[in-house]
Amino acid sequence: MTRAVMPHMRRQGIINIGSVLGFLPMPYGALYSASKHAIEGYSESLDRELRTRDIRVSVIEPAYTKTQFDANFLARDSRLDEYREVRALLDKVLKQVMATADEPTVVADGVLEAALADRPKLRYAADPASTLSHCGSSARVVTTPYFGSGSRVALRGSAA
Repeated sequence: MTRAVMPHMRRQGIINIGSVLGFLPMPYGALYSASKHAIEGYSESLDRELRTRDIRVSVIEPAYTKTQFDANFLARDSRLDEYREVRALLDKVLKQVMATADEPTVVADGVLEAALADRPKLRYAADPASTLSHCGSSARVVTTPYFGSGSRVALRGSAA
């Protein structure tokens, strides 16, 4: 598909939707994080290949966005009882985070910014409240119970 659209991309570039979870993995979210990490790697590699043809690739990296993410993400095929307590904690925290998440328009704004840029960047943070970048961090993202040492303590404490 990339080959088929490449001639048309010189004017507008390629824009992929990644996620903060593509480079800041979330415990118990390995499959989602892996898929978003793949988008990060694919986009960066493709950008390096295509920039010699005047085609740029950008990745929009939203943090928490009000979508059906939480409803779809929490569904499990089977549940191990030994994870019951930690799963309940993560479910509760994810619901709280999603209640205050950004509106989907922040992602659309990131897409527009990349599409209209004269010199598109590789990455665009789609979180207006953060200074999040690929190598940086946002206190809003990092201090949620999914990331950092605070979450490990909370998770260990709840499972004990």
